[in-house]
Amino acid sequence: MISLLVRSSMVLLLLAASPWAQALVFAVNEGVSYRVPIEEIRGRYAAIAADLSKILKQPVTIEPIGDYPTLRKGLAAKSYDLAMVHPAHLSIQAIKESGYKLVAVTKGYQKYTASFLVKADSPLKSLSDLKGLKLGAPDEDSITAWMVRATLRDANVDPKGMAITYTRYQDAVPFFVENSLTNSGATASNALVKAWQAKGGKILAQSKPVPIKHIIAGPSLSADQIDKVREYLLALDMSDDGKKKLEPIKYTGFERYDEAAMLAIGTWLGL
Repeated sequence: MISLLVRSSMVLLLLAASPWAQALVFAVNEGVSYRVPIEEIRGRYAAIAADLSKILKQPVTIEPIGDYPTLRKGLAAKSYDLAMVHPAHLSIQAIKESGYKLVAVTKGYQKYTASFLVKADSPLKSLSDLKGLKLGAPDEDSITAWMVRATLRDANVDPKGMAITYTRYQDAVPFFVENSLTNSGATASNALVKAWQAKGGKILAQSKPVPIKHIIAGPSLSADQIDKVREYLLALDMSDDGKKKLEPIKYTGFERYDEAAMLAIGTWLGL
């Protein structure tokens, strides 16, 4: 009779040889300029991770990433098999330099736009008037800040020639302008923009729209696996069961986006 120890060893060997023995890592980043508790993210994506485990025939584990240096390092090292990336510039950089493929973009975030806020009585008339002045903006490495700098360059305004105050949280930007700490403030939060206009504030200019919140796949996944993940994500909002799985992550669904067009956006951003 085979001893319990031998049988246990055989089971472990079988598991090691099975594709299920190697878990796929699904990194999730929700941005740095919003207050999103990291500990909540794993639970939000649990149902989707379970489905992907069945589709890919390997366990999929959710790894929340709360800061951009860690995310950037992990993408460069190809540590993530899948990633939900809020900052478009890091996603594009991973596609351009680390062999990642664009799987889908998040519905409702295809036209993320940075708005430049000024007071109602501000003498500023265009972005060119900001030359040499003070500007408030979200975290220096946030996608909004990258969009802001690209928009300023389009207006022939050198960001390096300005006094830009960066803040981790976007809701601090209107405070800067309101209290004359800066001449203008840039934000991509629709809620902040609407509140600013409701109080009589003006919008000096807006940036080009950029799709954010991308799902990308690492070089560890085959083209067939990527297609299966894409098909699954695109179909989520087409059934009641899929919509229930979208509710915890608070997105309405996903859609295709041309990878070449995304890389062109990266060129505009200055990547």
